[in-house]
Amino acid sequence: MLVFALRRLLQAIPILLGVSLVVFGLVHIAPGNPIDMLMPPEASPEIVAQMKAAYGFDKPLYMQYLLWLLRAVRGDFGLSVFNAAPVWGQLVTALENTFILAILGAALGFALGILTGLIAALYHGRWPDKVASAIATAGVSLPHYWCAIVLVLVFAVFHDWLPAQGMGDDSLPIWQRLDFLVLPVVTLSLIPMGVIGRLVRATVLDILGQDFVGALSAKGLTRWPVLRHIIKNAAPPVLALMGLQFGYLLGGSILVETVFNWPGSGNLLNLAIFRRDIPVLQATILVLATFFVLLNLMVDIAQAAIDPRIRR
Repeated sequence: MLVFALRRLLQAIPILLGVSLVVFGLVHIAPGNPIDMLMPPEASPEIVAQMKAAYGFDKPLYMQYLLWLLRAVRGDFGLSVFNAAPVWGQLVTALENTFILAILGAALGFALGILTGLIAALYHGRWPDKVASAIATAGVSLPHYWCAIVLVLVFAVFHDWLPAQGMGDDSLPIWQRLDFLVLPVVTLSLIPMGVIGRLVRATVLDILGQDFVGALSAKGLTRWPVLRHIIKNAAPPVLALMGLQFGYLLGGSILVETVFNWPGSGNLLNLAIFRRDIPVLQATILVLATFFVLLNLMVDIAQAAIDPRIRR
């Protein structure tokens, strides 16, 4: 098991280097320079040149990449072009807020997805299967931003039951601001609920048709011990998809955070795009991509621990 984990860790290193190269290259494809956009038209060429030198934009691209990568490994992403604040401080605060939404949204979505998938598989062809499958299909099909707008209209505008935006008073602990979490968490949970529900249904139906399930029942095991064996066999593919979905929640919540004005990494990324704030943009994408790679690494190791066949 340790050898498998070390091998997967070594395989992740070139992936992370490739991700850093892509992240650095993509933000430089767009024409123009962020310094030129931020400086007033009357700024002298000497001041513009000093600003470019201060942010390293006067160096060749390969040198910019190497210097940026060396600083990024140390956790130093420089200063924001827009407000001259340290990028790392802004990113940490935004990631904390995003993790709150992602963890709660994933917990709710995974729990509902596993429940609806099991109900649909165990009652295959009957009305619970049709209802659970319809719920899962709706969760996959409905766009995040549309659901967010509808929830705001229903629960905040029409009935004033829940706050529409923000995260409340920062001086209060998060458990005293749970009403601000309800709408964005429910919105984020819809897609993982649908995706997990559909996979659980398909996987459990496939396992129910295998010979060992009939053998367990023939030995006199009751329904719950048999179900426990089914869940254990269905766990590896479901666990892999959970890791992917959690990564999508971390990196794909930009529209939801924008609708609810939630100060997370998605909202920070959105602002950085409009401001052409390259240091913030690079740092946010790189950190989110690194989380995604490391999350998949942990899922692979967890799969290997559950199913020894994966280690071979």
